[in-house]
Amino acid sequence: MHLLFLSSLLPDGLATTGFEIANAAIAAAYRRQGVRLTIAGFRREGARPAGDGEIDLGTIVLENAAASPRQKALWLAGAFLSGRPVAAEKLARHSRKALRERLAEAGPVDGYVLNSVQMPIAYPFLSGDRPSIFIAHNVEHRSAEENAHNAGTRLARLLYRREAGILRRSEARICREAAVIHTLSEDDRTGLGLAGDRRAVPLALSIGRPCEAADDGRRSHDVGLIGTWSWAPNRVGLDWFLDHVVPLLPDGLSVAIAGRIDGPTPAAPANIRFVGRVADAQDFVRSSRVLALATRGGTGVQLKTIETFEEGLPAVATPAALRGIDALPENVRVADEAAAFAAALVELVKKDKAGEPMRLDGSRFAAAQKAALDAGIGQGLALLEQQRRMSAVTKPASSLPKSALHSGPERI
Repeated sequence: MHLLFLSSLLPDGLATTGFEIANAAIAAAYRRQGVRLTIAGFRREGARPAGDGEIDLGTIVLENAAASPRQKALWLAGAFLSGRPVAAEKLARHSRKALRERLAEAGPVDGYVLNSVQMPIAYPFLSGDRPSIFIAHNVEHRSAEENAHNAGTRLARLLYRREAGILRRSEARICREAAVIHTLSEDDRTGLGLAGDRRAVPLALSIGRPCEAADDGRRSHDVGLIGTWSWAPNRVGLDWFLDHVVPLLPDGLSVAIAGRIDGPTPAAPANIRFVGRVADAQDFVRSSRVLALATRGGTGVQLKTIETFEEGLPAVATPAALRGIDALPENVRVADEAAAFAAALVELVKKDKAGEPMRLDGSRFAAAQKAALDAGIGQGLALLEQQRRMSAVTKPASSLPKSALHSGPERI
């Protein structure tokens, strides 16, 4: 089977953001199933050239932190004129005809993998062009609603509420037109209104990086946090940690925070160190005595949680950080209140300093995640093939009306 994987970004060698890590894991799972995958997407400025099996749709600036004030204003104006959310507006660079011509470079394909909502919102024809698998990395309208709730200004709240309404309608359309919908947690299947829909198949995720069972004893800090803090749902968790947990920690407990932050770094005590983007995320987390997984909202799965567990590292996690996780390792504590979170961090740091074996062999967790990911991808491919056979009985899939891509009981 040959599938065209449509994403906002092409792979760029070493995956650094959660979105890129998830994309690499999912693409690898398709290839383990014997799928020939052609990936189409944009490139960041300075990224490596497109390779074999990739279609370069052009260079693009995606992150707000890398954009000029003029560029941000153009995105916002364009989004209001087109009725798109800003993230999709950034990708709307081609006409329908021009995009079709670029995608034709893949040759004949059996279907599309629509990787997140941005491409099928920027180019709505994609979700009805071929039998498609939609990978919902998040319930985007819920994330926008949370951002509106947490926004600091009235204008920001209005902008996020606008985005939430557009995303809710767009996600419903994309799900309605898809042959298969993959979510990254059971909660997200419900959040998209797909509970009981056989087309909706949750995926486990596995980072797939080599894990070191042995502990070399290196520690550069007591508590580590890592994330893309410029993403609003992640920033809510960071702010909660700094405002509510840090004041309850002993002065001698060192905390290192890795990841990009828009604007100036928040004020923090001397034992809190902001290290920015790190060259090797694995090395950073392995150098932590304990990881703080301080998620306070958002949707989808937390890749930093999966990476922590696959490494066998001790952690304190909020319930929100455990979305998509079925089995909790023994060296993980769960706490939703600031006092309990701080106490659990202190407990685990003390045990590590006392020489107790706090690190586990995460290989079994990683193997279970990988097996579940492969099973979910395999189930989705079987549903896609079933849809393709049903379509072939009547007429070619490319000429079917959108509503004909689903059997009656499974439509939403």
